[in-house]
Amino acid sequence: MATAQIPEGGTYLDTFKGSFTKVPIDAEKGNAISTTEFLDAAESLTTMFDLLGSVAFSPVKKDMMGNIEKIRKRQLAAPAESENLQDLVRNELKSGSHTATEGLLWLVRGLEFTCIALSQNVANPDHELSESFRGAYGVTLKPHHSFLVKPVFSAAMSACPYRKDFYAKLGQDEEKVEAELRQYLEALDKIVGILKAFLDSKEAKW
Repeated sequence: MATAQIPEGGTYLDTFKGSFTKVPIDAEKGNAISTTEFLDAAESLTTMFDLLGSVAFSPVKKDMMGNIEKIRKRQLAAPAESENLQDLVRNELKSGSHTATEGLLWLVRGLEFTCIALSQNVANPDHELSESFRGAYGVTLKPHHSFLVKPVFSAAMSACPYRKDFYAKLGQDEEKVEAELRQYLEALDKIVGILKAFLDSKEAKW
């Protein structure tokens, strides 16, 4: 699969349509997270799986894209009630449906998995990607997966490229790549934390 062209002197993150570093969070409205920017950022993140270069990662990407689609569908059906993710969930649940809410729950799990894997890898220069992804899978998605799904994801973890090859695809300047990746992952981690707390609350239960 063709991956986006990195601009001269830039990094792969510069090719993203949306970034978690630019997703508006409204502290005055209980850390309300803007729906459109969040979905653009989540969709951009899934292109990372193309860089991992293995068909084994296609189910991971497909799963996340499917959940993004569920949330977008709800947003399009009720735009005025869906400007931020928390309102989208509250209003959908009021209507007696929970398709987008469940999609968000699984999307947040997928984002947390990716965030932990990449954060651990950046923090531990001697770790190969397969080690970081396997560790992240064990604490995020694995407890929620059936015995049929677990082998599919385990295969993806084992098929990770070598660390040096993956980072080379992110940009020529390794220090710049790691600095930008850290900043990006910190923003993602903050958003995942806010959404996990909200999805664990009574408001988001169906």
